[in-house]
Amino acid sequence: MKNIKLVIIDVDGVLTDGAIYIDSEGREIKAFHVLDGTGIAYLHRAGIKVAIISGRTCKAVIHRANELGIEDVYQGARNKLDAYKEILQKYALLDEEICYIGDDLIDLPILYRVGFPVAVANASPIVKQHSTYVTKARGGQGAVREVAEKILKFQDKWDFIMERYQKIRTKEGR
Repeated sequence: MKNIKLVIIDVDGVLTDGAIYIDSEGREIKAFHVLDGTGIAYLHRAGIKVAIISGRTCKAVIHRANELGIEDVYQGARNKLDAYKEILQKYALLDEEICYIGDDLIDLPILYRVGFPVAVANASPIVKQHSTYVTKARGGQGAVREVAEKILKFQDKWDFIMERYQKIRTKEGR
């Protein structure tokens, strides 16, 4: 975890709870947890990039990624390894500098390669088996935040994140 410079996140089942909601017009709707968004913001603040690779395509993912400042979003990636290789090349990173958070078989080729492979609590058993860490939180319920905190604490960057909130407390005299 000490060398992680980029966290790559799957969407369905990781950034969401895996449910697919379709409205009466046939538009797909996704629910994202605010804790995961905050964890992503903390990673950015500490200088760690975040990317998304999803096997599905949904406009809601683009909107959420834009809100969170995630520049690298690959959707409709049937072979996620191709997108992964593009990201590695773009940022000139090594496998050991990447954390990948996944939940299903399509994620395995990347999980096999990265330095910090992570499965969410509700992941497929084989994905858990091939991960270094399995979150306590389920996908879409703060799992990404959990991983963000773990990385930041391990890299001694958590105090930097907390500084902002401790200054507020000090100013209020508590």
